[in-house]
Amino acid sequence: MKKIALILAFGLVFVACNTDDDAGTSEEQKFTVAFSFTHNWDGGAIADADFDLIQYTNANGEQLSISKIVYLISDITFTNAAGEVFDAGDFNLVNVRENSNLSFTPNIEIPAGDYTVTFTFGFDDEDNIDLAYPELNSADGGWNVPLPMGGGYHYMRLEGKYINTASDEIGYQYHTIRANDMSTTPITLQDTSFEVNLGLVTIGSSTNIEVQMNVAEWFKNPNLWDLNVLFTVLMPNFDAQIMMSENGATVFTKGAVTQ
Repeated sequence: MKKIALILAFGLVFVACNTDDDAGTSEEQKFTVAFSFTHNWDGGAIADADFDLIQYTNANGEQLSISKIVYLISDITFTNAAGEVFDAGDFNLVNVRENSNLSFTPNIEIPAGDYTVTFTFGFDDEDNIDLAYPELNSADGGWNVPLPMGGGYHYMRLEGKYINTASDEIGYQYHTIRANDMSTTPITLQDTSFEVNLGLVTIGSSTNIEVQMNVAEWFKNPNLWDLNVLFTVLMPNFDAQIMMSENGATVFTKGAVTQ
């Protein structure tokens, strides 16, 4: 009886070990995905030494410099062929001049495979909640939008100087936020964030996706931008915010994908 009991006990242990092994090998591996943000002017890389130099010409013919590029992206999303959606749900504030957050790994793990990758430029209305993100409230001198303009947060601050028609150097502030019309009661608000679709990407164990911003595109497609007319006080300009949102559709493209 003792011999049989020992054999039975050994058998149970063997089965248990096999079961554990099977369970371990059946679990689907999941991986994080890294993103790298690069910036160019019609293909020419924007380097640290390029800031504050009047060396760019926009589509309308104005010569200009860049002193600041700070922008927010959120809701990086991966969608597979079956329609299954993996939404990171976090955000990244890129400060190009300070080389801050040029690399970002969303707080999500997904199985290997092919995915359509998207993100939101700025915050959509669901996420654009006034004072909801402490780390943004003090970022870049305060990333908040004043409450009379609807509150919430900036999408982007692009700044520099341009040469006006009188040959003077004038500062411009190309700031994008949720469109607002303060002349109405209550204030009229329109979500001007937009989705960027990077297309199909094969995700593996160490995938890095380059996201390229062509800064020149902010000034030309589909709205040709005249800095002599629209160079500052754009935040309370409802129509200007719509135009900037429309121009953003061609700003971002997928660059190199490394595994």
